[in-house]
Amino acid sequence: MTPLALATSYLLFLNLVTFGLFWWDKQCAIHRRWRVPESTLLTLCLVGGAFGAKTGQGVFRHKTRKEPFRTSLNAIIVLHIGMVSALVLPDFRASVVTVLRDASSALFG
Repeated sequence: MTPLALATSYLLFLNLVTFGLFWWDKQCAIHRRWRVPESTLLTLCLVGGAFGAKTGQGVFRHKTRKEPFRTSLNAIIVLHIGMVSALVLPDFRASVVTVLRDASSALFG
């Protein structure tokens, strides 16, 4: 299996699991049962399940008003978009490296 196929399979599986956990947590909330901890949901988002989380949030109308969860999820998505942009767009990657180098020089001399 190629690295791209492996990464795609990982992300697809993780997003399906995260989507499913949003459904499960919504059902638990409706029936007043044990819930999935927010830290678990956000960790799954951080390691690659953000698309499944955002989709589950919209489809199941779950955790749409819950702060700081909503803000944390949106920040993770912005982080992922930035990482993908840095991988795909060489000019963007060079700009990020320049900004980081300038910032570290300003902070640490």
